[in-house]
Amino acid sequence: MKLLIADDDRTFCELLGAEMTSAGWAVTIASDAMQTIMFALRGQPHAIVLDVQMPGGTGLEALKKLKASKKTAAIPVLVVTGTDNASTEELVLGLGAVRFIRKPVDTADLHRALEELCRDSAA
Repeated sequence: MKLLIADDDRTFCELLGAEMTSAGWAVTIASDAMQTIMFALRGQPHAIVLDVQMPGGTGLEALKKLKASKKTAAIPVLVVTGTDNASTEELVLGLGAVRFIRKPVDTADLHRALEELCRDSAA
């Protein structure tokens, strides 16, 4: 299974990447919105973990582009964010994200959520 982690927080990426790699996932890390779109189009991951606040365009812009493309529209996107803006959750779910999780994130919980998402999308 392939996972794209899109977040400018290097520590978060390393922790989640290590957790998912040890579980057998092939992990790619993008540090900005433009890389996220490029890596998703090229790599066709099974799931994407996307931060809302990133350089090079916001995660919201990346989510819109991912869901607008025929090549990436079906990839489940799980949004993680440190923002406490109450309307953000409604917005990202309305744009097509399948889950919304506030930071700080327990990587083991996120791992379980990703396994569940991929199992559900394969069914």
